[in-house]
Amino acid sequence: MKRIDIYYAGQHYSVSGREYEELRQEILDGVTAGRAWLRVNIGEGQNVPCDLLISPGVPISLVPIAAT
Repeated sequence: MKRIDIYYAGQHYSVSGREYEELRQEILDGVTAGRAWLRVNIGEGQNVPCDLLISPGVPISLVPIAAT
């Protein structure tokens, strides 16, 4: 897998070097716990690390992008 695109509260982020199921489970665990921080990248070209607060009721989508 090349990367995982993340859409969080209407904004686009990405994660690389992670497995889809592992990331999905980390997000589910954060929601179950009530909140958790998720390290992602934002930006085109040179990525900038940022943290998203994962909590119940915040819309988030994961899109696996396959390596070509």
